[in-house]
Parts: sequence; C-alpha cells; structure tokens
Amino acid sequence: MSHSLRSLLVGLPLVAGIGLPMTAQAADDSVNFGVPSWPGITVKTEIASQLLEPLGYTTQADNVGLQVIYQGLKSGDLDVFLGGWLPAQEPMLTPMEDNGVVTRIANNVDGAQMTLAVPDYVYEQGVTSFADLDAHRDMFEGEIYGFGAGSAASEILNKAIDNDTWGLGDWQLVDTSTVGMLSAARDAISREKPIVWVGWTPHWMNIEMPMRYLDDSKNLFGKGNGASQVLTLMNADYADAHPNLVAFFENFTFTAEQQSWMIKAFGLDKKGREEVANTWIHDNPERIKAMLEGVTTTDGKAAWPVVKDALSL
Repeated sequence: MSHSLRSLLVGLPLVAGIGLPMTAQAADDSVNFGVPSWPGITVKTEIASQLLEPLGYTTQADNVGLQVIYQGLKSGDLDVFLGGWLPAQEPMLTPMEDNGVVTRIANNVDGAQMTLAVPDYVYEQGVTSFADLDAHRDMFEGEIYGFGAGSAASEILNKAIDNDTWGLGDWQLVDTSTVGMLSAARDAISREKPIVWVGWTPHWMNIEMPMRYLDDSKNLFGKGNGASQVLTLMNADYADAHPNLVAFFENFTFTAEQQSWMIKAFGLDKKGREEVANTWIHDNPERIKAMLEGVTTTDGKAAWPVVKDALSL
C-alpha cells in the first residue's frame, strides 16, 4: 500500500473484513474496485464482479470514502471506480486526468441528473421552474432541503442564496442528510404539503415519490439543467495493461431507470447486493450479451458463451 493511501486511511473505518490490497496490480487478472457507501455503485460493482469472475478475473470491492478512492486510483492501489459523478467530482478528477494517472472509460449511466425537485401536486400548482420559487416563498416557508453540508449541491445552493440568484437571497438551506432530506420529502408528500428539495436520478426517489424536476435556465447545477455523467474511471497504467477490461467497461452501461431500480431494491427494500445483481443479470440476458461483445476470457475465449453457461442465462 502506498504511503499516501495509508495516511488517508488512518481514522477511516472500513467495512468489516474488507481492506485495500497491498498492491492493486499484484496479479494480472485481479480487478480491485473502489466502492463508496452508495447503493447504485455497490450493485453495479457486484454485477461487474459476477460477470468478470467466470471470465477468469479475481475481483475485490473495497468500501472506502470518495477521497480515498481517488487517491487509490492515482497510486494504483485501486483499479476501477464506477461512480465518477460529473460535474460534482470535477475538481477531484481533472488534476488526475491532466497528470495522466487516471483515465475515463465510459459514462455508465444514461440520463443522470441533479437539480431541485418538488412533488407533482406543487408542480401542477404552477411551480415548474427556479424562476417560480420566490413568488411562492411563503408556500415553502423559504426553505430548501439539502442532503448534507459540504456537498456539491450545498455549495451550489449557498452560492445562489449569497448572490440572490432567482431571488433566493432570503431563503434558507435546510441541510440534513440524504435520509433526513428524503424523510422530510416523504412526510410532506404524505400530507400533500409543499416542499422543495435536491433531487437526482438515478435514485429510488424517482420510483417511490410523485415528483418533478424544476427547470433552470441559469443551469445552477450544471449544463442541461443538472445533466450529469456517472463515469467509469481506471488507473491509467492499469487500463493500458488490460485492454480486454477496457472493452468490457466501455460496454458496461445502464439507463437511469435501471440503476434507480437497483438502488430501490438494495437501498430501500434492503435486499442483498448479490441477490439484486443476480436478479438484474438474469432479467437482462440480451443486455449482458451486448456488454460482452468483443470481450474474452483471460485465456482468450469469447466471453458471452462462457458467462451464459456459468450463470445459466
């Protein structure tokens, strides 16, 4: 383990029984994933592992924080990360790309977005954009719910409040946690009360909650009204040494709706990640076949027939 990564790990708890390997590239056929405690990334990583292991690869998922993941990709202690959310993580990723130590392989979620959301019934009352918020300030008691101080969303909203953007200068950001924010939204919806919060997709909220995203012509949350990418990132040297894995991860993509289902099954319904991943794989054999196009086993055989037989697809 590099000294820099060891230093970052001091005081940071790991999931019991899981730790970073001594070297990420100790074996040519090993794939070491960095996984934050995010349901969607957890399930996608498990899907990748269940597909790669029949091909002859050994996989490991290290549950660590985002800063440690980026440092691990930089040092080579980690190989792959499936949660490079842009533009939110741009400040962390750009210097490493500029230095040539980390490379982006693909956007693995089509349709990702983060911006402000309201319940359907509030949207139908005429609050359809950021421009409508201040005219309805009393309805919302001048409060926007966020999911945590220090998050990219909080920085964006605090800056908007400081600059009185969209007339938000006299509004307050109620920053709690993801659980706290969504609990407040679900409680308000159960009573058909007005509320505005930071929403994003993919997430189970898009399945479970009647909600709409607000239009924002000023693109406070990024171009395309918060349109986002969720990148597959690799250590650059590892990518150069493993073109077969690059081919696999170029094909390893999902829709926002598919990942929202995964997040709901794992994060809300509390099913095990192995079960959720296995269910998705067996429900989507044609998608798995497409993911394995041009990919081989570690000994050069076509991937799809091997995975099809191994997983009984």
